[in-house]
Amino acid sequence: MNLKQLEVFIKVAESGSFSKGAEATFITQSTVSQHISALEGEFGMKLLDRTGKGALPTEGGKILLERARKLIDSAKEIPVAMARFKGVEEAELNIAGSSIPGEYMIPAALPLLISRFPGVTIVLRQGDSRDVLGKLISEEVELGVVGGRFEEESLEFMPLADDELVLIAPAGHRWSGKKGISKEDLLGEQVVLRETGSGTGKAAAQALREAGIDSARLNVAAHLGSNEAVKRAVIAGIGVSFVSAVSVQHELEQKSLVQVPVDGVSIKRQFFLVSRRGRELSPAALAFKTIMTEMYKGN
Repeated sequence: MNLKQLEVFIKVAESGSFSKGAEATFITQSTVSQHISALEGEFGMKLLDRTGKGALPTEGGKILLERARKLIDSAKEIPVAMARFKGVEEAELNIAGSSIPGEYMIPAALPLLISRFPGVTIVLRQGDSRDVLGKLISEEVELGVVGGRFEEESLEFMPLADDELVLIAPAGHRWSGKKGISKEDLLGEQVVLRETGSGTGKAAAQALREAGIDSARLNVAAHLGSNEAVKRAVIAGIGVSFVSAVSVQHELEQKSLVQVPVDGVSIKRQFFLVSRRGRELSPAALAFKTIMTEMYKGN
């Protein structure tokens, strides 16, 4: 069974004539007969009664006619849907972001994306960097934005933007107003960290290690699963923490948090736009990639 056979059957059944069916489908009458015979052979039943009044659908033919009409109508919608997809007129884009990209960077880019491509619907999923990469590998999402590069051969990491991790403490902390603290001061303070798999946590641990501070020596009060949870914990006085500068601009302006420099410690990292290696991006994904690059590349 194929669409051409069904189209021929519909035209014959509706017109009651093999010759009219042939004219409507631009084939010969003998080819029409071959198509009808092929369908009857496949289903093992007679589909059309050849009567003096013309070719009339049998009861089985009526069932096929009803469903064939729906199938042909759906098939006609395919080129339209594909054209809309190609022109980003109607598309759903599944993306994922780790903590900072998902909470700050991607939402900030959405107004520009939607203004240029109003037909795109964004479905954003969040998790730590490992979660995002897992969703890419399992093809749950088409693009991801994370705060660190990981060893994964099936994925392609494109540098997107620079970031700095800063040490924050609650307002009124004894370090408030200090031009800097020593690494020894940091070891004597309770610290709130992100969970394993977080790009922020990975970058902070690596930078501290390079500065001669073993993360195992830190007095860890809690490991938390999101950047917002870390900020709330610090504001509540549970400990100090390293967070993305992007994420604490509002709290620093409102003076609910203070930034504290650490002598000899500078934590820089990059955000990456991640896709599956060797896979072609959809037009909607390419549009998103363009917007994110315009907004953040080199910033």
